[in-house]
Amino acid sequence: MPESGAGLRRRGLAPVWAPDARLLLLGSFPSAASLAAQQYYGHPRNQFWPLLSALWGEDLRALDYDQRLERVRARGLAIWDVYAACEREGSLDSAIRAAEPNDLAGLAARLPQLQAVAHNGGESARLMKVTAALGRPVYRLPSSSPANASWSFERKLAAWREVFARHGLLTP
Repeated sequence: MPESGAGLRRRGLAPVWAPDARLLLLGSFPSAASLAAQQYYGHPRNQFWPLLSALWGEDLRALDYDQRLERVRARGLAIWDVYAACEREGSLDSAIRAAEPNDLAGLAARLPQLQAVAHNGGESARLMKVTAALGRPVYRLPSSSPANASWSFERKLAAWREVFARHGLLTP
């Protein structure tokens, strides 16, 4: 319910994970398009799926969503957001208000092979102190959002490749 001009209170998506995940990739909060589709990175201009496609040499965009998630789990990647709920109009991270954090420690406890946490963009990285407390390396990746136009796709890909390679997510 809107309060004093604030956006509607929205709930995020459930985490995507398997017990053998080695890297937890955290966004901030799903876009309006992602929430409507009930899919992570559902906005067609978001570069998340193209980045993973380039890293893994497979066009994930050609697969249906459930098949994409199968590939994600099989590669040792877990996906979630730092916020479980928030008030927001539109999709910009700068519009997030009254954010409720996800139970990141609870998820990490279910991932015995977890090696590291990577934040997809600046808003997610605001919780780096929380993820650092998990006792694993923490990375800030350039955002896959279309709003992050200052980084070219190739530059984003190089940064993502470095982290994925370091934790064994580039091999089948």
